Amino acid sequence: VCLLFQSLRQISQRTISTASRRQFENRVREKQKLFQEDNGIPVHLKGGLMDALLYRVTMGISVFGTAYVVYQLLVTSMPKKQK
Repeated sequence: VCLLFQSLRQISQRTISTASRRQFENRVREKQKLFQEDNGIPVHLKGGLMDALLYRVTMGISVFGTAYVVYQLLVTSMPKKQK
């Protein structure tokens, strides 16, 4: 029984130690240079294509939502026609 627990412990330690070797490259310095560069691009768009896409989708939803709220306010402010 003791041998079984030792072997299980070794297997679990081995999988944890091999998983920790697969580390990602630290790209913080590259990102700092990219975001601190003075190129006239707003900081919320410096991340690239995905940032631009998310910005446009967010603005589209905001404009549509605002227009829909104004429409609903106009509809609710009109008195209902009585027959």
